[in-house]
Amino acid sequence: MKTRLILLCLFLFAAMAATAQQRGDWVLGQWRGGDYWFPGVIESRAGNSVTIVYDDGTRETLGLHLIRPYDWKEGTRIECRWKNGNEWYAGRITRVSEDGTTIDVLYNDGDRETLPTGGCRSS
Repeated sequence: MKTRLILLCLFLFAAMAATAQQRGDWVLGQWRGGDYWFPGVIESRAGNSVTIVYDDGTRETLGLHLIRPYDWKEGTRIECRWKNGNEWYAGRITRVSEDGTTIDVLYNDGDRETLPTGGCRSS
């Protein structure tokens, strides 16, 4: 049973990555293969690699296994840089703008902020 569940999870993850691979797709990329997912747009694809321009302006080329479709919505748990500072603070999305480029965040300490998606990440 456990093996089946693991295989199902791997299949679903691969299917998600495969659907987010075209130029212009908004995705979450695992910056430098680390622990966090950052929002960005696919700039180009070459074989099993894609170049992402992240919402904060940085750029990176990743394998398809390190991207997934953008899925942030109201209620999503994220971390953001309060007032564009250097520290990350946990919270959840309470509203997404119509064009998806800005979000309202309720931080765990009760503070609220509206900011561009480029100032946030998810795990």
